[in-house]
Amino acid sequence: MIRFFIAVLLGGLGAAALLAQASVPRGYGSLVTEDRSRQDADERVLLRLEDDWATALVRRDVATFRRLLADGFVYTEDDRTSSRDAVLREIVAGTDTVEAAHNEDMRVHRFSTTAVVTGWLIVRGHGAGGPFEGRYRFTDTWMRRGGGWQILAAHDYLVPARSR
Repeated sequence: MIRFFIAVLLGGLGAAALLAQASVPRGYGSLVTEDRSRQDADERVLLRLEDDWATALVRRDVATFRRLLADGFVYTEDDRTSSRDAVLREIVAGTDTVEAAHNEDMRVHRFSTTAVVTGWLIVRGHGAGGPFEGRYRFTDTWMRRGGGWQILAAHDYLVPARSR
């Protein structure tokens, strides 16, 4: 089954921002505050988009995936890769039905206009082989484009049932 991708900030980030602001020359503190405020807003947006992804997975909401998947998007699950078009086809015509999906322990790692979100996606549903439940470790790479965010690449690893 293809997982369609699908905040907790470390306490040290707040302390690091305060230290960074304290070391900025007089008159420049507001620039650091504005930059941190934008970063926090971007982190909230990215975490919401990841949660939107889990909701869209349950609803088979192809419009959400079309909007968020960048042209050239690459999806990797374990040892397989899929294109944007293959992922969109699977959403519409796939044999698995996801009945519930949610994210846990997500972290945003920012790099200018690019961000990597890591976390866990938990899905439950049924397919040709009967009921299933999966716990996926995911890494999603997002890029700010035209004032919004699009996902460039995603990787999922299905944790074997015996390891959960």
